Amino acid sequence: MKFFIVEDDFNIVTLLKKIINDRNLGTVISHSLNSEKAKEDILILKPDIVLIDLLMPKKDGITLMKEIKEEDQNINFIMISQVQEKDMISKAYQNGVEYYISKPINAIEVENVIKKEIKQIEENKVINQINDLVDNTNLNVNLNNKKDHEQKIKKILNEIGILGESGSKDIINICSYLISSDNEIDDYTIKDICSKFNDSYKAVEQRIRRAALKGLRNLAHLGVEDYMNKTFQKYSNSLYDFKEIRNEMDYIREKNNKRGKVNFKKFIDNILFYSCS
Repeated sequence: MKFFIVEDDFNIVTLLKKIINDRNLGTVISHSLNSEKAKEDILILKPDIVLIDLLMPKKDGITLMKEIKEEDQNINFIMISQVQEKDMISKAYQNGVEYYISKPINAIEVENVIKKEIKQIEENKVINQINDLVDNTNLNVNLNNKKDHEQKIKKILNEIGILGESGSKDIINICSYLISSDNEIDDYTIKDICSKFNDSYKAVEQRIRRAALKGLRNLAHLGVEDYMNKTFQKYSNSLYDFKEIRNEMDYIREKNNKRGKVNFKKFIDNILFYSCS
């Protein structure tokens, strides 16, 4: 552990250094006899523990500690003082002091208090490492899930022949957003969901509609050529309304002039269904 001592009595500084060194508690990297000048040194040197006098001229220990804590929460403090008033001690604890040492300095008390502080720091490090591991694991799981969903979406778009369309990227973005936010397409208007990815929501909507319409026409051609085609069977009545597929098939056969249309929300909703299954 690295220690920094803030104490206006040099004899006490010397005594604390000796206790820390003799009992192998760590290293005193510096000290300051002036509380007003101590802040900058502490923030630069970043000690693990600051031993700080409660009552000092110009700036008291609690004020100095609060100023440092505002800039670096990782620095720990042990307060040292002759003051025995309960309200002052309580104020010190409320403002972030972990332990308290009273004057006159007793070597055994100093050792015990510092060891308790070191133990607490080490326990906090272990807890933080566990939390970081859990967070990273969850992040990796989420990233892997996101990649898995995106691959499934791309597979669907490729099967209906529109992966190379400019709107395919918009489709992937919208589906990925809905999956990660655990929402459904019906939770949004078309304008709201498209606006999340481009200020010109109309451009996004049009690109998706063009891509989806091409997919519909591709499926209709498959149906005309082979009604039992697996891709046609799988998507003609899920990604699209089958009556719209049939209209497009009749148009291809020149049976009527009415072409198939796309239901935007149904198209996105069923891509979500297949990508999450």
